[in-house]
Amino acid sequence: MVTSVRTSDSLAGIGGALTAGLSAYACTRRSEAHARQLPSFLVVGPPRTGTSWIHEVLRPRATLPAPTKETRFFDVHFSRGLDWYLSHFPGASGDRLAGEVAPTYFASSRARDRIAALLPHVKLVFVFRHPVHRLISLYRLKRAYGMFAWSLEEALERDPELIASSRYATHLRAWQGRFPAENISVNFFEELSGNPQAFLAHLCDFLGMARFELQPAQLKQVYSTGEMSEPRNYFATRAATAMADWCKARRLDHVVASAKESRLFRWLIGGGPPFPEASAETKGRISALLSREIEEMEIILERDLSHWKYPLREGRKGP
Repeated sequence: MVTSVRTSDSLAGIGGALTAGLSAYACTRRSEAHARQLPSFLVVGPPRTGTSWIHEVLRPRATLPAPTKETRFFDVHFSRGLDWYLSHFPGASGDRLAGEVAPTYFASSRARDRIAALLPHVKLVFVFRHPVHRLISLYRLKRAYGMFAWSLEEALERDPELIASSRYATHLRAWQGRFPAENISVNFFEELSGNPQAFLAHLCDFLGMARFELQPAQLKQVYSTGEMSEPRNYFATRAATAMADWCKARRLDHVVASAKESRLFRWLIGGGPPFPEASAETKGRISALLSREIEEMEIILERDLSHWKYPLREGRKGP
C-alpha cells in the first residue's frame, strides 16, 4: 500500500515536471515568435510631419499594421496585451522589416517607457516641422475630424496636446535618454518636402532597407496643396470619429477601413468652409510659447533654426 502511494506520488511528480517543462517550452516558443513579429522600427512623429506619406511609401516594402495605420498600443491600448498588438501585423516574418508609423507616441511618457521596456533595440525615426505651422495643421486636423469646435485661440487654452506635442526639445531629450544614439534618426519636414527621394534614401539606409525609387504618384502626394476644411456638420463628424475609435479598440479596423473608402466618409470629413488664416498675433503667441524649446533644439542638434521663429524671414509664408 505504501509502495502504491509512493509510485503514484512519483508519477504525479513526473507529470508535474513534464507539464511545467512543456509550459516553459511553449512560453519560450511564444516569446521567440513574438520577437520575430515585434517592430524593428517606429516612426514616432510628432503628428502632422509627413508621417502618413511615410506610411504609404513604406507599406509595400515593410510589414506595417493593417488595416489601420496606428494601433495606439503603447499610449492607449497597452492593457489589451501583446497578442492584441501583434494581431495588427498580419503575415509578419523575417523576410520584411516590421514597423509602425505612430506619431502620437512622441509626446507620451508612458509610450516611451513601455517601448523602452519591450523594444529596447528598436530604431526610432523623428521628423520635425516648423512648430507653429505644425501646431496649426494639427489644430485643423482635429477640427476637420470633429474632435472639437473651438477657435484656434480657444484650443490653445483647452487642448493640451497642441502645445505638448510641440515641445520638441523636451521630448527628444527624453527619448535620447532611453535609447542609444545610433538607433535615433532626426529628420526635418523641409527635407522630406524639398527632396523626397533623398529623404527616402536616408530613411532606408537608417532602417536597413534596400533603397527604391518613388513613383510619380508618390511625389504628387508630397507636393499636394490640398487643404482640410471645416466639417459640414460638426456633430455628425464627431459621432463618426467616436464610432471609428470604438471600432479600432475592438479590432474592427476593417470596418473603419471600408468606411474611409465610402462617399459618406468623404462627406463627413471636411466639405465645409475653409479654415480662416491664423492671425500674425496668434502665430507670434504660439512662437513665444515655444521659443525656449526652439532654442534648446538648436543646442541639441547644433543647427540654426531661426526660420522657426517669428516674425518670419522675408519671403517665407506660414500655413
